[in-house]
Amino acid sequence: MATYLVTGAAGFVGSHLAERLLERGDSVRGVDAFTDYYERPVKESNLAKLRDSSGFELLEADLAEAALDPLVDGVDGIFHLAAQPGVRGSWGATFAIYAKDNLVATQRLFEAAARIGKRVVFASSSSVYGDAETYPTHESLEPKPVSPYGVTKLTCEHLARVYGSSFGLDVIALRYFTVYGPRQRPDMAFTRIAKALANGRRFTVLGTGQQSRDFTYVDDAVGATILSMDEGQSGAVYNVGGGTEATLSEIIALGERLSGRSLEIVKEPPAAGDVKRTSADTSLIRRDTGWKPNIPLEAGFSQQLAWAGAL
Repeated sequence: MATYLVTGAAGFVGSHLAERLLERGDSVRGVDAFTDYYERPVKESNLAKLRDSSGFELLEADLAEAALDPLVDGVDGIFHLAAQPGVRGSWGATFAIYAKDNLVATQRLFEAAARIGKRVVFASSSSVYGDAETYPTHESLEPKPVSPYGVTKLTCEHLARVYGSSFGLDVIALRYFTVYGPRQRPDMAFTRIAKALANGRRFTVLGTGQQSRDFTYVDDAVGATILSMDEGQSGAVYNVGGGTEATLSEIIALGERLSGRSLEIVKEPPAAGDVKRTSADTSLIRRDTGWKPNIPLEAGFSQQLAWAGAL
């Protein structure tokens, strides 16, 4: 039994992670800033099950400004999932939000974790690779992000490395590949497809629809995250990918088939910073932790469609 700090605990992956930790008997100190990236009631609904647990406490705090020593005091490890998400919103004046919520917040948390000598597992992203030169993509490939969001995630990885080398921080970075499932953020494609199917609305495709992703069901992502805390190698960077690559057009067709409903598709130009393809080589995390994804794409998407009311 241990006590963990989970930042971003009201978010998609963070709330699932906190629930899994409680299920195995750990205590969770959750922290969330409830930023306005999407509506607070959505995040509050993510917390519904957690609030019923005596092993869970929630603190509302901005990691870029709050005193962090009280947050980390007494914890056995830190899962750092809090961040400003999204590729498309990271351009222009709003980059300042990404700099604060991703870079400043993470640097301050690394400082606090180094002082107490506890492991940090933090959420990076496949966005650091940009349009990779090889697929499946191994962690040894030089990252070349094509969006400001990807740049902030790669910078956080560099911060992890320098805090490890200079202050002995025990830290692991997880490059998540497109996590989906119930409670996924409202702006992400699977949720928008599922909600459109449920409500009989049209769906807008940015680009040709042939852009492909390595999709990872949220339970598999959570399993990789916990195993990294328990078994991962200090200083490691791990890909976390579900092993099922599909195009956006294929996902739309799958949703239509599973739900028995059709979408009206509207196409618009591609968005700046969206990569053409992602595919994860997960041999490193499998070797070090024994993790492997277990949820096939069809089964996972069915769960998300049911959650959205499309089944």
